[in-house]
Amino acid sequence: MRALVQQKFGDPAEVLEVREVPAPQPGPGEVLVRVLLSPVHNHDLWTARGTYGFKPEMPARSGTEFVGVVEALGEGVDGLAVGQRVASGGTFGAWAEFVVATAQTLIPVPDAIGDESASQLVSMPFSAIALLDSLELAEGDWFVQNAANGAVGRLVAQLAAARGIHVLGLVRRADGVAELRAQGIGDVVATDDDGWRDRVREIVGDAPIRAGVDSVGGAAAGDVVSLLAEGGRLVVFGAMASPTLEISSGDVIFKQVTVTGFWGSKVFPAMAAGKRASLLGELVTGIASGALTLPVEHVYSLEQIAEAARGNAAPGRRGKILLRP
Repeated sequence: MRALVQQKFGDPAEVLEVREVPAPQPGPGEVLVRVLLSPVHNHDLWTARGTYGFKPEMPARSGTEFVGVVEALGEGVDGLAVGQRVASGGTFGAWAEFVVATAQTLIPVPDAIGDESASQLVSMPFSAIALLDSLELAEGDWFVQNAANGAVGRLVAQLAAARGIHVLGLVRRADGVAELRAQGIGDVVATDDDGWRDRVREIVGDAPIRAGVDSVGGAAAGDVVSLLAEGGRLVVFGAMASPTLEISSGDVIFKQVTVTGFWGSKVFPAMAAGKRASLLGELVTGIASGALTLPVEHVYSLEQIAEAARGNAAPGRRGKILLRP
């Protein structure tokens, strides 16, 4: 079968290439899945570069999320059937024609959800809803997030609206405001405008901003913290621009701000099964109803991985980059 393989860490556009590899076979508790679509995530590309928290041994496969069709069941697998569509967000080696996944990691996909949405069901949407849930905000509360026009930022905004929670979105360019408005997401401010803080107060008024999510790093993290109310909480979700946080010590000391991190690889395994099922149910309902949208920018073949990697980094991208084996 065909699969993307790398022999060394480096630029994904250069080190990932299509190779013929032996087709896998499911063992006990495992399922063989024919992959239909697989998204390109930042963490997939960071893994290829060797800069993520998970470093595979070389030579290595790539990709972590997919939607596919069950081809064969391993011994002891119940609750799934051959021909059934399933999704997974934690199966390494997803950028291939076939993949073997642990049965417990597979989620049956309802007919109401198309392949393009189903391929993105777990990693980003589940991260978004788990992130939002971790903020422990009540209906009517405000929080602020930067990278509001990123995949997770868009999802968080939609999920928060469904819960009656107010979101102040920060983007780094004025075009981002219009992009989000076109998707029905408002209360967004571009920080390239000198008067952006005045615009924040026009939107929020005197309401306290109880939490903030930083996905950018550097001075952008400090901008988020500067907006927090006393006792506010900053959750660090990513580091798109810098791995270092530039935060005012005065804001931390005098506002008694707390700083925590969010990494799905740590959060998801520790989550109670009932909570996980409840959050997934909320996601499926939102996607099926159209309240939660998962746009796609472009679909590439495995052979076009270089174009896909470059497309993922393109400014102004409005949807996910997908691979079709």
